[in-house]
Amino acid sequence: MIESFVLVVVKPGNEEKVYEALRSNEKIKEIYRVYGEYDLILRVEVENIEELDRFHDEVLRKVKNIEMTETLIASSYRG
Repeated sequence: MIESFVLVVVKPGNEEKVYEALRSNEKIKEIYRVYGEYDLILRVEVENIEELDRFHDEVLRKVKNIEMTETLIASSYRG
């Protein structure tokens, strides 16, 4: 299982539209509206990197009003 956090920049004034387009996707476990450089943070869970690729290509890139994303793949501390 891969957990990632996707930081999303939305065209101004379209945050609610993007939220509505994404909220029912089963791979997105949480969506937060945030202040600052990014507008939304998504917590995404997928089985493997290929599924993450498909999520980017088939979901995020098709949502109108998303200007940019940055994906952070979560890791853990060992020790």
